[in-house]
Amino acid sequence: MENITRRVMLAASAAFVAAPALAQPATTTLVVPFPPGGSTDALARLLQANLQTKLSRTILVENRSGAAGALGAAQVAKSAPDGSSFLVTFDSHAVIPAILEKPPLDVEHDLTPVLLVGTAPYVIAANASRPFKTFADVVAASKAKPGSVKYASVGIGTLGHLAMTVLAKKAGVEITHVAYRGGGPAMNDVLGGHVDLIAGSAALITPQLESNKLRPIMQLGRQRLPVIKDTQTAIEAGFPDFETLAWWGIFAPKGTPPDVIGDMGRSIRGILSEPAVAKKLQDSQQMTLLLADAKDFGIFFSKQVRYWAQVVRENNIKA
Repeated sequence: MENITRRVMLAASAAFVAAPALAQPATTTLVVPFPPGGSTDALARLLQANLQTKLSRTILVENRSGAAGALGAAQVAKSAPDGSSFLVTFDSHAVIPAILEKPPLDVEHDLTPVLLVGTAPYVIAANASRPFKTFADVVAASKAKPGSVKYASVGIGTLGHLAMTVLAKKAGVEITHVAYRGGGPAMNDVLGGHVDLIAGSAALITPQLESNKLRPIMQLGRQRLPVIKDTQTAIEAGFPDFETLAWWGIFAPKGTPPDVIGDMGRSIRGILSEPAVAKKLQDSQQMTLLLADAKDFGIFFSKQVRYWAQVVRENNIKA
């Protein structure tokens, strides 16, 4: 009798200890720190529908834009670390500590990596009415008349802006930056001929190529994208080891239990590994799916933070 009672008590104690780990929130919010309509928003809404089915609970998408994505990130950082809130974000997240004078969060310590979804190269493209066929043409025009060539980016301190800053410096030329609030306005002005070039992710650039109003002149990945296979990479153009990648990733509040992070990571990996879903992301975003776990994502993210912080410092870039 004593042994039976002892076993019952041990079982009850084990169940009590395990209970918090087994508890699941009734609702999970995927916070997108940018306005609706962008590639990050599209990813979150793709996950929303599939996660609701997979996890049997309500999944919401909330767009909380502002301060280069820092406001939405800070909202998640301050949320309960219980699986009720996750951040679905983009490459500019790594630039927050360098570009903002007083960021509302510490991106490396207030959030925990969950999953690196994938990457896609940045692309430099020209209005088709301009004479530029390659980046060498841009360099030549800029040497002949410094500052005469203008390029658009989706904002100060975004990777398109920073990549062009590095390339111009390496080439020894001055190229004028025109910052916009988002991809839509930037694309509209390059298509309208108000600026000569645009530096943006392949997700932003490639859908516009069919209009014949935009011409890709250089891509910033290590390998050429199949959809613009005739456009050379920066490495091929004489910029050794230079690449700039857009990336998409998932973060959770600091302190979120490892099992909760692992469960969400596995769930998203399972969804995005389905052939139809993977093809949709590859076709629409030109994304190479990585689906890297929390540890590998953390290493990748830290390198991104350090690299772009150095670019911001060396070029005295301010938001």
